[in-house]
Amino acid sequence: MGAQQVREDFARLYGAEPEGIWSAPGRVNLIGEHTDYNDGFVMPFALPHVTTAAVTRRTDGVLRLHSADIDGGTGPAVELRLDALAPQADRTWTAYPAGVVWALREAGHPVTGADIHLSSTVPTGAGLSSSAALEVVVALALNDLYELGLQRWQLARLCQRAENVYVGAPTGIMDQTASACCEPGHALFLDTRDLSQRQIPFDLAAEGMRLLVVDTRVKHAHSDGEYGKRRAGCEKGAALLGVDALRDVPYDGLDAALARLGDDEEVRRLVRHIVTEDQRVERVVSLLESGDTRAIGPVLTEGHASLRDDFRISCPELDLVVDTALEAGALGARMTGGGFGGSAIVLAEESGVEAITKAVQAAFGTAGFTAPRTFEAVPSAGARRLS
Repeated sequence: MGAQQVREDFARLYGAEPEGIWSAPGRVNLIGEHTDYNDGFVMPFALPHVTTAAVTRRTDGVLRLHSADIDGGTGPAVELRLDALAPQADRTWTAYPAGVVWALREAGHPVTGADIHLSSTVPTGAGLSSSAALEVVVALALNDLYELGLQRWQLARLCQRAENVYVGAPTGIMDQTASACCEPGHALFLDTRDLSQRQIPFDLAAEGMRLLVVDTRVKHAHSDGEYGKRRAGCEKGAALLGVDALRDVPYDGLDAALARLGDDEEVRRLVRHIVTEDQRVERVVSLLESGDTRAIGPVLTEGHASLRDDFRISCPELDLVVDTALEAGALGARMTGGGFGGSAIVLAEESGVEAITKAVQAAFGTAGFTAPRTFEAVPSAGARRLS
């Protein structure tokens, strides 16, 4: 749905034109999975799929929320009182924008209410950060309208707090930073400890390659217990090793660190994934900056094996995408996102895209799985004001 349609729908719903239109994208993570809450390195890029928001300020302490994607957009707006907003581990869609307003006000920013209408093309439950796009578009709109003067990284932090505390999902900082800060034609090399960023050119089309996203249509939720267990296990590993975060375990000291963990096999696996994954991010950055883009394929595949065998967050559908794509000639493939479903990415020569796509579709049919949805991932713009 385009900006003009969102504007018209807002006017019909609220009886007046919005003060502005904003958008924020979903993201694909090229490499660096579950490293963000371990103070490590990640490398996402923004998708062309966005959440669009039409927004107007209010002065009466009321927040009205409406989505074109809920019940066909036919229902009334949800009305909330700002003074009644409080963390409640609420996982309904309104918790994400409401949590952002709560986080802004808790941080002392003078937000006095808003009318908001939303529409999204970011697939939900696909591991492509639909929730972060929803949070960031609301944060950016309110930052502009209320002239709060917050920088993009600050907005990302507030959105992460909204998701962690208000919604109750223990996510890291990557998704919100990617939605807020990515640039077209680039992947974002982000150090999640100090939030330093480097935009890495990533124009596959110019080199005759494509990156496919294969949405398995297996749904997951970050709030579910398995995600929290992995995070707690990583924190346990850091504590046992006497470091602030697993980011502080050097790659060349991994064997010694694993030996110190003794026979705690679960923690050993989690530590091994995080330390090797940070090193994989650095390898991909080095390869891209040296112009050896095709060589990142095997690194992506290594990452999948680690997520499957050490972190144990893959699933049969994701493994089938990766195995089939590689057999059909892909340069590399791995699951992306939080795990337990969602999407995989496939790096391929342009000439091989059709054969790989057909092979994956056929494999899913043979296995009796729901047919996946496949589309090309093009590094796109981060959050912005449209009008």
